[in-house]
Amino acid sequence: MNKTITFALTLMTVFAFAINTTDGYALEANAATQSIVFPSLPKTLAEFKALPQASMESPYLTAALFVVAFSLYPQNPNESIDMINFLKGPESLSPREINLIREQVRDKSYLPRSYFAGANPKNDYTPSLPYTVVVSDNAASFGSDNTARLFVRCGGADSPRPITLRKAKDGKWYLWDHVSLLVGIRIPESSNPWL
Repeated sequence: MNKTITFALTLMTVFAFAINTTDGYALEANAATQSIVFPSLPKTLAEFKALPQASMESPYLTAALFVVAFSLYPQNPNESIDMINFLKGPESLSPREINLIREQVRDKSYLPRSYFAGANPKNDYTPSLPYTVVVSDNAASFGSDNTARLFVRCGGADSPRPITLRKAKDGKWYLWDHVSLLVGIRIPESSNPWL
């Protein structure tokens, strides 16, 4: 086969499987990406439960709701944990999981904000308004065990962070594994002595 044709076919194949987004992430061509928008952020569990997204009828909604609940932690840890427990459904956070959240946010109050669109190290993780969470999937996201492994875009990381949701008998998608969203990110420019 001619080298030029082989090269062109290779380029077309690569393009068919990856799309470069404006944020520099590579997504599979058949991946679904949803932007979940919140005009304002709830301050109480009652306000959180009143959000239209709190129907949790899709795993994308539950993933975005975790970011909203997590973002409250630096201002009100107890209310944030109550919101996350609501997302956990039949199971609450364990004391170990609560401690992990506390430890990860202790000196990094900017971490939860990094999952909102527009937040990045250069603007000290200040989200764009309205608050938007971008959630995507891939070809292996939906398992036969009623779980969905989705990916939340993060302005402080090189790639989206995975989050796992699980569908219950009531048809709602509950939070199953969120630990990857607690991992460290690039520090804000204002805190970095080397920039």
